[in-house]
Amino acid sequence: MGTGLKVAVIGGGSSYTPELIEGFIQHYESFPVTDIVLVDIPVGHHKLAIVGGLAQRMVERSGLPINVSLTLDRKEALKDAHYVSTQMRVGLLEARGWDEKIPLKYGMLGQETTGAGGMMKALRTIPVLLDICRDMEALCPDAWLLNFTNPAGMVTEAIMKHSSIRSIGLCNSPIAAYKWLSGLYHVPAERIYCEFAGLNHLHWISRIEIDGESKLEELLEAGGSYSASNVPQLAWNDTLIRAIGAIPSYYLKYYYLHREMLGEQQAAAARGETRAETVKRLEDELFEIYKRPELAEKPKQLEQRGGAYYSEAAVNLMKAIHTDSGEIQTLNVMNGDTLEFLPADASIEVNCVVTKSGAVPVPIKRVPAAAVGLIQAVKTYESLTIEAAVTGSREKALLALSSHPLIDSVSEAEWMLNEMLERNRLYLPQFFKV
Repeated sequence: MGTGLKVAVIGGGSSYTPELIEGFIQHYESFPVTDIVLVDIPVGHHKLAIVGGLAQRMVERSGLPINVSLTLDRKEALKDAHYVSTQMRVGLLEARGWDEKIPLKYGMLGQETTGAGGMMKALRTIPVLLDICRDMEALCPDAWLLNFTNPAGMVTEAIMKHSSIRSIGLCNSPIAAYKWLSGLYHVPAERIYCEFAGLNHLHWISRIEIDGESKLEELLEAGGSYSASNVPQLAWNDTLIRAIGAIPSYYLKYYYLHREMLGEQQAAAARGETRAETVKRLEDELFEIYKRPELAEKPKQLEQRGGAYYSEAAVNLMKAIHTDSGEIQTLNVMNGDTLEFLPADASIEVNCVVTKSGAVPVPIKRVPAAAVGLIQAVKTYESLTIEAAVTGSREKALLALSSHPLIDSVSEAEWMLNEMLERNRLYLPQFFKV
């Protein structure tokens, strides 16, 4: 192997890939990747060919000495890799549709990373990621696994508990917060500091400073927050936000505005506009655009996909590790003693100092008191879900659901769970052992 860096992208046929390639091109000087291998499964070969073609045209236009190759052989992709990035969806968008629609039949939330839908995605995904880790242990044991696959917090925790591979989870949500504040105050993100505390898709921003001056109080009084296209744009209850004393992640609307969000989902499903159906239409449009032989850059339409700034999060993390930068990024890492009310081996989403040795959590100055109980409840659900994914235990799966704050009937949840497991039988062999 040469002196250049090799990156393997698991789920290389994803519509997100052009943004990742754009990031590698923009940061080539400080992160000189020479080999990018896009790998996917046979059912995704058509998308891999389309996205791979665009990626190759983007690199060719850049004039950089980067080789982009495509393969359906995961082991070939992983061999001697320095970094492995995961952006996969086990079961494809069809399974996401089940995650969203089946819970609605039982009067419960159906969402990709929250509640029963999030649990099913974790049950499908965790065993596959652990298989990838076993391949990495044999083929690139010193590589970093940077996980963008949802539910990122649970997946990262499963890897930390059941593999020797070094892994860090990441999400584009924290960068979205910085973009929001940068636009609001007309200052570059480098002058802003946000303190994040919580879990993936369940965090609060408890400190916001620009050039060292606190802006949190005025933001709480003004109302409003950052958002994303993949979460309904319902307004926050301003009284609640002031009472909490922190800016919540937009995913917390599923908890604080549960009835309204559930109603929004039910109405969208009745119109044939679940998020899975919307993403399917967006992806179909994107891949038609990607096919254009004259296209050699990331199209603007990708920003509607809900994963905007992915390349910044992923490439910034690889670059920070490679350069031993010591910069602060918001990541999913092992808790240790950072949040004293959670187990040491729990995955949390907090600010970290990134070096060549990994990401070390920065001590948190304040966790909103009103957030502690919710964090503990959701972490209990997450840890039980990981156990269920690894063991194939229906009992653990039901116990996980019973621990989730949005599940209001265990009896109904058991019927829902049985239906969802059966629908996902192809992807959940651990639950159907003879």
